Amino acid sequence: MTEGPIWKSLLTFFFPLLMGTLFQQLYNTVDAVIVGRFVGKEALAAVGGGTAVYLNLLISFFIGLTSGAGIIISQFFGARNETETSRSVHTALVMCFAGGLIMTLLGLLATPWVLRVTKTPEDIMALSLTYLRIFFVSMVPMFMYNMTSSIMRAVGNAKAPLYILIVAVITNIILDLLFVVVFQWGVTGVAWATVASQTESMIISLVILGRSKTSVRVQAKKLTCTPHLLVKMLRLGLPAGIQATFYCLSNMIIQTAINSFGTITIASWAAYGKIDAVFWTMVSTMGVAVTTFSGQNYGARQYKRLKTCMWQAMLITLVMTAGTTGFFLLTGQFIFRLFTTEAVVIEGGMQILSFLAPWWLAYVAIEVLSGIIRGSGDSFIPMVITLFCVCVLRLVWLFTAVPRWNSIITVLACYPISWSITSLLFLIYWFSGKWLHKPIDHI
Repeated sequence: MTEGPIWKSLLTFFFPLLMGTLFQQLYNTVDAVIVGRFVGKEALAAVGGGTAVYLNLLISFFIGLTSGAGIIISQFFGARNETETSRSVHTALVMCFAGGLIMTLLGLLATPWVLRVTKTPEDIMALSLTYLRIFFVSMVPMFMYNMTSSIMRAVGNAKAPLYILIVAVITNIILDLLFVVVFQWGVTGVAWATVASQTESMIISLVILGRSKTSVRVQAKKLTCTPHLLVKMLRLGLPAGIQATFYCLSNMIIQTAINSFGTITIASWAAYGKIDAVFWTMVSTMGVAVTTFSGQNYGARQYKRLKTCMWQAMLITLVMTAGTTGFFLLTGQFIFRLFTTEAVVIEGGMQILSFLAPWWLAYVAIEVLSGIIRGSGDSFIPMVITLFCVCVLRLVWLFTAVPRWNSIITVLACYPISWSITSLLFLIYWFSGKWLHKPIDHI
């Protein structure tokens, strides 16, 4: 990524990564389709409503935390420092394994309390609790797979994670149908299917890295934690983890407000969430691409390429977002019917989609700018900007506007408001140029 046309480097890396991320989204989407069609709206709400937000809280924190590892690895790789690249890879895997165990324990202990705090309706409480308790068994394989994929992507390999995910999704679909349709295990079946497919992904990815001929090769005898590298990974990753956590916390508060409108609204929001995930997958994939590009070029001290990358990535992402928005607004009715046959749920989902989808364009600058800035080693200011806009602004809106105009649209309005202001602040920080003047102390 340090040579040649920037747009070509981005797109060559982006499309395999996008396909892989879309296949990853299919895990929960397939779960939602199968339980929504074969079990009912209560099961759909249990799998895709508040439980999804809660899972995203824990998973997003850890993925944000480990993003520092991907940045460090890409910077060392860009600088052609094979020794430190190898040490970084093994340190990252040790950190990931330990973190997965901690997340499993915390998830199992906190689940009943979280479901009560978020006002999960009684008719889906037992189903949600069952689904989450089984899902948390997959934390170690899930985090290990995400870390190994991040390692592959950090050195420019987006194809291997794609192939792994294709195999895993096929496995997940087969097991979903077997456990739910044939064995009639309901949400228990989709949860165990996810655990099995995530474990399969972890094993395959570790085998691939174990056979690599490059500096990212994984060897059991080298699995140890290098303290100074761990500190640097945490220094970069902790702000991203905190940022992701507060994003999810704000979403949990919003989910609590949505839960007050009843199971039908929760099911509509859950179904919309699967459409929304396609946009977030696309834009976050570009964020990963520009972060990797930024890390390699920052390590190689190709600073001018970072600035050119911003404009090209912004244009590409805006065009794709506009196309995605138009597609879903035209086909939303048909897509919602994949998840449910109940007209009232489809109507609610279309209302949500029609309001939020046009505002997706406002989020593009956040992902592109924060990705490049983090890749260059500055993760603190992006965290501060995000915490202010996501936490402060959204909470102010929820506790002032919603009580006065109590409707689902009023609740959801906090998204476009916070997206617009966050984008503006990131643009101001970008054009200040202060994000680039950081010492390269890791090479």
